[in-house]
Amino acid sequence: MTPLTTLPAPSGPGSDFDGRSARPGVDIGPGFTSGVGVLDKTSQLFGVLAHGPASLRSLTVATGLSRPTVHRLAVALENLRLLTRDVQGRFVLGPRLGELAEEAGRDRLLLAADPVLAELRERTGASARLYRRQGDVKICVASAEARYPRGARAQVGSTLPMRAGASAQVLLAWESEDELRHSLRGAGFDAALLARVRRQGWAQSLGGGELGFASAAAPVRGAGRRVVAAVTLDGPVTKLSRTPGQMHAALLAEAARRLGEGLIA
Repeated sequence: MTPLTTLPAPSGPGSDFDGRSARPGVDIGPGFTSGVGVLDKTSQLFGVLAHGPASLRSLTVATGLSRPTVHRLAVALENLRLLTRDVQGRFVLGPRLGELAEEAGRDRLLLAADPVLAELRERTGASARLYRRQGDVKICVASAEARYPRGARAQVGSTLPMRAGASAQVLLAWESEDELRHSLRGAGFDAALLARVRRQGWAQSLGGGELGFASAAAPVRGAGRRVVAAVTLDGPVTKLSRTPGQMHAALLAEAARRLGEGLIA
């Protein structure tokens, strides 16, 4: 059996945050102080970025810190992989935070992923994956690989644009209208298709990653019914058919429900 692999993505929510809703000088971090100024300021930055990507200006406005201070801290944290940047150059939570969270055993979604994805793979013969969104990209955070003679595979840790594929459709479909207007620029799908995804509760794509491949996905929901991830099947059209969503909608919905159970308990 092909081994399962998991890797946490950055732990911030998927939706973009531009800092406009925050008030200067308000501590939107976890509410604790250390008595060490640089640590408290760093905590403020993490508090802002927990809401999604933010530019240097947005971080300055939201924290009330000076622009040179924010820049110095953000670049230092980027060097440590505690922050990184999306395709627009905005700061986002970095991969090192996810790695630390895994070591502490705090990521309940990923802890539940292995058996669920393995069962999906065994029942369908396709690769089963879990994607999270971070700004303008989606990250494969867990995978149960099927054995194919050929074909591109999204390895755990792969960062892919949100422009194509069933997982991208699911991760965007329930976003706000303003967010959709931004994210649909250059995408291989439109608002009408995402409206259909919302109605039926799943998405499908042909050739979204590689010609001859198909994919289907369903949303994993956390607290408040918010979409936090997409559980996905992908493989050759010969394996999944040209209507993979219709064929596997029930299996994907059940997998998504199981993955979300621990998040809303």
